[in-house]
Amino acid sequence: MSDTLMHPAALPTWGQRTALRLLNMIGWKLHYRPLPGPHGIAVVYPHTSNWDFLIGLLGKWALGLQFRWLAKDSLFRGPMGAIMRYWGGVAVDRRAPMGATRLLADRMLSEPWCWVAITPEGTRSYRPHWKSGFYHLAMAAKVPLVLVYIDYKKKELGVVDIVRLSGNQDADMAAIAAVYHERQALHPQDAAPIKLAPPHIGPDRRKA
Repeated sequence: MSDTLMHPAALPTWGQRTALRLLNMIGWKLHYRPLPGPHGIAVVYPHTSNWDFLIGLLGKWALGLQFRWLAKDSLFRGPMGAIMRYWGGVAVDRRAPMGATRLLADRMLSEPWCWVAITPEGTRSYRPHWKSGFYHLAMAAKVPLVLVYIDYKKKELGVVDIVRLSGNQDADMAAIAAVYHERQALHPQDAAPIKLAPPHIGPDRRKA
């Protein structure tokens, strides 16, 4: 595993070095490998604390890569909305239909460089599964996943592991679970099991 702060096209800036020093000052190490292409999804797990956002943001600044991240639209209201967007936030209406996934995939691919960070748990509280949006988005856009881990036991932030989805959900989730094995959340009891939510069954199908 290599540790680097170098953007593929540039040496680390003062801001990158400062962010790395801040991470190191609070006892964290950053592991990074170059991304596998100009488009993709960074899956961030586990996510059980507000501290995850700070650690992830410092890591983003240290790498000097303009990761975008999705969050519910309610977080972008008021004066903080402009700041959230400046930091790379993209507002998402969670009530939107699945058609929004295709639109977001097209938007990603229309840009020269676009990596989106997603926390598939969707909340800091315990839930029995992951949200499947990241999976559908990666399949729709045909882009790889980089599995970002925030390990509080070892105080390591890792951006090194790559998974390319096959469309076989069971096999893909098993590969993802293997990467995150023994990575410890700040609140381990709140970390969601690494499995996708069961498919929604509408009223008509339940009657069949």
